[in-house]
Amino acid sequence: MGRREKMVSKIVKLMDRPEQIRNMGIVAHIDHGKTTLSDNILAGAGMISQELAGQQLYLDSDELEQARGITIEAANVSMVHEYKGQDYLINMIDTPGHVDFGGDVTRAMRAVDGVVVVVCAVEGVMPQTETVLRQALKERVKPVLFINKVDRLINELRLTPEEMQKRFIGIITEFNKIIKSMAPKEFKDAWQVRVENGSVAFGSAYNNWAIDMPLMKKTGITFKDVIEYNEQGRQKELAAKAKVHEVILNMVIEHLPNPRVAQKYRIPHIWQGDVESEEGKAMLNCDPAGKLAIMITDLSIDPQAGEVATGRIFSGTLKRSKEVYMINARTKARTQQVGVYFGPERMPTEYVVAGNIAMITGLKNVRAGETVTEVDSPIEPFEEMRHTSEPVVTVAIEAKKTKDLPKLIEVLQMKAREDPTLKVEIDEETGEHLLSGMGELHLEIVTHRIKERGIDVKVSPPIVVYRETVAKTSPQIEGKSPNKHNKFYFVVEPIEEPAFKALVDGDIKPMRVKGKELGKAFEAHGMAKQDARGIVEVYENNVLTNVTRGIQYLNEVIALIQEGFHEAMDNGPLAKEKVLGVKVKLVDAKLHEDAIHRGPAQVIPAVRDAIREAMLQADAMLLEPKQKVFIHVPQDYMGAATREIQSRRGQIIDLRQDGDMSIIEAKCPIAEMFGFAGAIRSATEGRALWSTEFVGFEKLPAELQEEIIKKIKKRKGLLT
Repeated sequence: MGRREKMVSKIVKLMDRPEQIRNMGIVAHIDHGKTTLSDNILAGAGMISQELAGQQLYLDSDELEQARGITIEAANVSMVHEYKGQDYLINMIDTPGHVDFGGDVTRAMRAVDGVVVVVCAVEGVMPQTETVLRQALKERVKPVLFINKVDRLINELRLTPEEMQKRFIGIITEFNKIIKSMAPKEFKDAWQVRVENGSVAFGSAYNNWAIDMPLMKKTGITFKDVIEYNEQGRQKELAAKAKVHEVILNMVIEHLPNPRVAQKYRIPHIWQGDVESEEGKAMLNCDPAGKLAIMITDLSIDPQAGEVATGRIFSGTLKRSKEVYMINARTKARTQQVGVYFGPERMPTEYVVAGNIAMITGLKNVRAGETVTEVDSPIEPFEEMRHTSEPVVTVAIEAKKTKDLPKLIEVLQMKAREDPTLKVEIDEETGEHLLSGMGELHLEIVTHRIKERGIDVKVSPPIVVYRETVAKTSPQIEGKSPNKHNKFYFVVEPIEEPAFKALVDGDIKPMRVKGKELGKAFEAHGMAKQDARGIVEVYENNVLTNVTRGIQYLNEVIALIQEGFHEAMDNGPLAKEKVLGVKVKLVDAKLHEDAIHRGPAQVIPAVRDAIREAMLQADAMLLEPKQKVFIHVPQDYMGAATREIQSRRGQIIDLRQDGDMSIIEAKCPIAEMFGFAGAIRSATEGRALWSTEFVGFEKLPAELQEEIIKKIKKRKGLLT
């Protein structure tokens, strides 16, 4: 029996012992050492050679990842680790740190119950660290902390033990502050990390060593010894005594929850159904004999095996060749292979049970976010995954050769299924394929993937997606149907600020609460009672509400009114951009008594045109997407960095010093950020570290409104 087969048989043995399972992710800011740490963990589990750990970047199996030195897609691996004489099954996901691939982190968080957050000892808690930690806490995923690159504090910065301690305390305090502000109420204190209980470890993933309090007590190694080993260049000796994979995996087993514990508090948060029902209880208890409940968190397309889905099994047992039902796709499918991951390799097994992360093939047309269940008795679907960013950068992509067009359409549709943060639209008028992503890098990678398939494509320069909204309340506007027999009266106004914020932040969940409950939620966030009680639907963060009373036949046309509302919200009156944050009130209507005179061709245009006109009367304006930009730069280059920000219409929000480094926090329009990477590099001679985070849409300055509207119309061919 080979090493792999032995590992698989061990994994299968442990699979149905939830107490001995840990589902964990590794998350961090870009370049803080996640993948290097993952390598070490794999080497420790005997999957790759110890010498190559940290240099092989085994989980960055993709040539593009290796060429750029970054993780682009989350990678999964299952392994066995012995702790205190007992074997444990660890299902691990290594996630990307670049902000453009934040969608992968969000999806990975749904699959795991705990995370190791890697923070660089030199740079400390960075913006993206905060973002990934926030994503974890939102999904009720428990964090522990690994402070990496400690060797750099000793060998490069030559800090004294006191200075090092001060730096560590600073990182831990900041980390705990985020947990305190973001964690669910019942975990604000329980999830604080502490050196003394071993939920914080220190080390160097690159040099294969780590220490924490339990190891120091067990071996007698002190911080003073660590400094000596580093200064004398004896890091290999240290690595033999303080193995990084042992310290990290011991910490994971000791401090992160097993699936049975985690599902008790995670299920009520991520599943919309009744937790007291039979299937609800099966999920809470992680019951392998319960109804099948799987959330698909990731999808990749393999040229040989076809669609390979990754899913977290919350209850039930998934067997090979089992017929299952996909709730969102409303279709049945039969599994071909099921099993576990070994990084880039897949290891088939006969079955995978509740509490594990499974590899599944055979689910045709599945998407990330899908709920997979039993054929005869489907369950409520899982809560939609909310991504922290939005696809706001768009490129037009077309095949150079006409014969490649069907292939291009197929690849684009496949990419959109693999990556829900990617939007693919076909511009009906120009026939172009519009690809929207999180940023320049995101789209660059997707374009590269398309070219890898042998399709020669022409890609336009990236453009930014705007939104349209209104500044005030409109007068009452009448919309007449083409046959003049039906009239609709609308008033349009901005959604109240607190209600809109709650909608964007996910505190109001239109997908989950309906009817009176939805009205109450809006009312609690400041919407007028009558408007809130009349809500018909929430569409793309806009609200349609019916405040009329006793109008005959209205119920029969309400679906058509919604259709007209959708059309108006998808194509705003200024430049046919999507609408955001608008409340549309139906205040009156006069309808023909004969149903034949109030069909779709009469109602939809009347509603759509009236809403558009009302928006114009309510001072319609454009909103532009903004991002926060965080720059760490030596003081001598601070002026150059701030000038670079200001030349891009950026506002400096905060400027502070940390030793000899300046930390600049600014807010910039995404439209002005193209080419920023090269510009900031040359302005600071490559000395700046920077990252960005999407912060939503804000009003475009008045003096630019007309010019940008003109540009968009010209691009869309709307100018006559």
